[in-house]
Amino acid sequence: MQPYIRPTYPFSALVGQPRLKQALVLNAVNPRIGGVLIRGEKGTAKSTAVRALAHLLPLITVVADCPYSCPPDQLDRMCGSCRGRLQAGEDLPLQQRTTRLVELPVSASEDRLVGSLDLEHALVEGQRRFEPGLLAQVNRGLLYVDEVNLLDDHLVDILLDAAAMGINTVEREGISISHPARFILVGTMNPEEGELRPQLLDRFGLVVEIGGLKNVRERVDVIQRRMEYDADPEQFVQRWSSNEHHLTEEIAAAKKLLPQVQISEQDMAAVAMLSLELGVDGHRADLAILETARTHAALEGRTTISLEDIRVAAQLALPHRMRRQPFAEVRLDEQQLSDVLNKAAQERQRGNEETAGRDELKKA
Repeated sequence: MQPYIRPTYPFSALVGQPRLKQALVLNAVNPRIGGVLIRGEKGTAKSTAVRALAHLLPLITVVADCPYSCPPDQLDRMCGSCRGRLQAGEDLPLQQRTTRLVELPVSASEDRLVGSLDLEHALVEGQRRFEPGLLAQVNRGLLYVDEVNLLDDHLVDILLDAAAMGINTVEREGISISHPARFILVGTMNPEEGELRPQLLDRFGLVVEIGGLKNVRERVDVIQRRMEYDADPEQFVQRWSSNEHHLTEEIAAAKKLLPQVQISEQDMAAVAMLSLELGVDGHRADLAILETARTHAALEGRTTISLEDIRVAAQLALPHRMRRQPFAEVRLDEQQLSDVLNKAAQERQRGNEETAGRDELKKA
């Protein structure tokens, strides 16, 4: 007899924490944003939100017998085996399933994460045999790392490299194997238990700071909803099913629209101006803001980026990258952000007027 497994708490039933939910949905639409790190004290629904997000992700079609869940219609995202079979004219077996959620324990070893090579089999049989790890299981899925600040720095480096490159490479004793590893990366941490090194913090596309709710009404809502869920999980989930379905459709529609969203030179100039004015080192921030802004535009149903899209993206992608003194907390100056965006809006208007003037001269 199978043990009873309670249904996952609905994402749409979470109370408050709008920035947390926004960052998660943006990454669900576009994993190229680079993942999200959620920083907050214990008991602030970090893990609940991440697990709930997995249930909003759409069904995916995979090659049924592939350990990497390869997409059957995207040659450039296939593993070498599936690509070879397809090019040889083989009909690949297909399967439709939910997007996979994989949780990485703090105690995980490197071999558990990246996979390992069976050297004994290679020596005896003369053939390489790869034992896939968690990065193989999570391809095209959601990888959740709780207490990422307690994970070995070396493993965090591997995770972030794989997330950025979309490929996992394992090299042992002169043997090298690579496979696709494209996934949504979500890490959570309690700052009271230690910080991530700045170099690792910078590699997360977005960072969200959350805390306990300060509004009495919201805290009462949390209590009531949790008690209702504990009393009858199935009925509670059913009550929120319409909201969940609506969110799933929003994410799917935004994913479809995303390739059509254009980034103009004016958008790039506005983002570059922001990074310079706010004292941000490097260029990761610029790329993260633009990727997030175009994703926000897709969620809004638009194919062009507005300055409001850039504002939302900057609020999520900039604070953890700004220069600060040791042990000092960084807060994004909203007034300064508004001033820079207003300046960018004026530059954009001036550029549009000059373009319109040149077009009129050509017509004349």
